Amino acid sequence: MAARQILFIQGGGSGAHDEWDDRLVDSLRRKLGDRCEVRYPRMPHEDDPRYAAWSAALLRELTALDDGAVVVGHSVGGTILVHALAEHPPEQRLAAIVLIAAPFVGPGGWPGNEFDLPDDLGARLPQGVPVHVFHGLDDETAPPLHADLYARVIPQARVHRLPGRDHQLNDDLTEVADTIS
Repeated sequence: MAARQILFIQGGGSGAHDEWDDRLVDSLRRKLGDRCEVRYPRMPHEDDPRYAAWSAALLRELTALDDGAVVVGHSVGGTILVHALAEHPPEQRLAAIVLIAAPFVGPGGWPGNEFDLPDDLGARLPQGVPVHVFHGLDDETAPPLHADLYARVIPQARVHRLPGRDHQLNDDLTEVADTIS
């Protein structure tokens, strides 16, 4: 049987791919072992993430996935991922959508017209696909309240609040691996 594909979308900021989120991907690969293939593409202009460029790159990556793949987005990568999935649902059947420390952009969250998330986000996502929102309770970049904002617009989401964990979940994706394996 082929290994399940995991598409991991990095967060934004200078060095995010090679100096920050690579530790998250390493953790996920260690926890999942050979049963999953973790893909970790470099997003364009990571130091200045723009929806148009990142969503285009995301859509290209999504077309290369098989049915049963899991998509994971960290930080602003998660925000852009869920927005792109709502606008352009993939043809493939996803096994899960996972957001890690994703800032909510819209009322109550971060300002920013480019990434504003609609109030009916959950209805726009691929139907029947589990959505998991992981958020560290010690996250100072995207406060834990952002997880609650996602729960409001994605009522079917399961929110995982992780005590003692920061924006990078302390570089430990054990709970994420347990959920998607």
